[in-house]
Amino acid sequence: MKPMYVKFLVLLLIFCFSCARDRGSQKTLFEHAYKNGILANEGFRRCNDYMVSWLNHADSLTGLIPRNLYESYHIWNARDAAADNYPFMVLTSSITSPAVFEGTMHDMLASESSVTPRLGKMPDTYSFIKQGFDEETIDTASIIFGASEYIKDGLLPLTEWLGYSPWSVRLVEILDDIWAYAPVSTEFGSIPSLNVEVNGEMLQALSRIYWMSGNEKYLDWAVRLGDFYLLGDHHPTRDLESLRLRDHGCEIVSGLCELYCMVSFARPDKKEAYKGPVYEMLDRILEAGTNEHGLFYNVVNPISGEIINDGIADTWGYTYNGFYTVYMIDGPDKYREAVIHALENIDHYKAFDWEHGSADGYADAIESALNLYNREPLTGARDWIESETAVMWSMQDSSHREQALEWKGSGIIEGWHGDGNFARTSIMYCLWKTQGITVQPWREDIIFGALQDNEKLYISFLAEHDWDGVIKFDFSRSEVNMNLPLDYPRINQFPEWFVVSDDTEYRLEFTGDNRAEVIEGKILKSGLPIKMDKGRAYHLVVEAL
Repeated sequence: MKPMYVKFLVLLLIFCFSCARDRGSQKTLFEHAYKNGILANEGFRRCNDYMVSWLNHADSLTGLIPRNLYESYHIWNARDAAADNYPFMVLTSSITSPAVFEGTMHDMLASESSVTPRLGKMPDTYSFIKQGFDEETIDTASIIFGASEYIKDGLLPLTEWLGYSPWSVRLVEILDDIWAYAPVSTEFGSIPSLNVEVNGEMLQALSRIYWMSGNEKYLDWAVRLGDFYLLGDHHPTRDLESLRLRDHGCEIVSGLCELYCMVSFARPDKKEAYKGPVYEMLDRILEAGTNEHGLFYNVVNPISGEIINDGIADTWGYTYNGFYTVYMIDGPDKYREAVIHALENIDHYKAFDWEHGSADGYADAIESALNLYNREPLTGARDWIESETAVMWSMQDSSHREQALEWKGSGIIEGWHGDGNFARTSIMYCLWKTQGITVQPWREDIIFGALQDNEKLYISFLAEHDWDGVIKFDFSRSEVNMNLPLDYPRINQFPEWFVVSDDTEYRLEFTGDNRAEVIEGKILKSGLPIKMDKGRAYHLVVEAL
């Protein structure tokens, strides 16, 4: 047995002995919370190891990370290094290492903002060897694609997590220039691309940044795309002979549904214009694009119904986010039932070969389930998330890549930009296990987990060594950071679990000390001071008054 797990077993025995002082059902709840804490501890440690190991490969001059470790080692690019990997180092450091977050991660953003912009503020591929752009000529379509990926996959999730920050500033300046240089003329006005992935990403970003900023231009640009796809002759299921229902294509479906949500609140006339075409799109996808378990085929011809690629999309939940969003707006039960059908059948896909054995496929599939489980907490989906996260984590220890032998035990997963998605989904999972709670300062020996039951939150803490810090409770980030009118499911969001409100009072019961106190939510959000003696289990019950 590994030394780390021997240590956890000893701590578990100490914890269970401490729990014996608590009353009946509370003991069980605290034990469950502690087991959640062990899983969260493992996930945070894995993410921290990934971050530290990748930083060891950063370019010595710019500080930027390479695209991959086994090829393209000499370049940084927006669509991969910036979109899929770097942002989740930022995310990880914001939880596990504030010094790295405030130092290295800010420095990397400043360097990227300085050396990579080529078309306005939009970045282009940078060569560490040339100390300049990798290509001599400007490829506008390629730059817009990379900028769009960087926004949607990287900067947007960071903005949802952090709120206003240097990363949200970078997002907005890139977004503005994508539209300033939009090269495709249509009857509805200029748009960035004819690529459904780019335009789907734009719809997602514009919808969220409109609410965050209140600037009407983002709504106008989104409506321009909505008119192009829903009111013109580019309808995804009526006019296109090939519809990709996995990533690099499915973004248009959820993007149009995010737009539908936005205009439902901001421009009701557009909602009425879009309603029929949106329902037509979703209904046809259910008819032509799903298998018997409710999961999506990779590619279909929505006009003929032909299955072009019968592989199963690991990003199945990305598309179902759109279905569930429309259900939340209008209440058609068939769209909620479609989501539930998929969640009820996901256990057919244990240890499934999502992406030829890659952790990236597991990351997307697990995120798909987690985000929807947050809205529809079905037991089967919960158990599947648990089992498949364990499979994904095992890949950090034994990658299928031949080159990974030299990285074994280092924290590197597979040595390519998809490693960041491993961290993204792992942190989503960990935040579920802590119900959104984080601690500062984080240390590897601290175990903290939580469980909700009947609107009460049960929290268990244990540290191998004395610890003095704060525990931070989650809050409604969709409302506070993004000003969204509705917390609809979104690609790469970090679901909200137990959230506190600034002006609400909460009763905190420290069961081991037989004491209770009432504290305002704003204090819990900013950080509740806690001191822990080594080896002593702490049990806390929190409920809103």
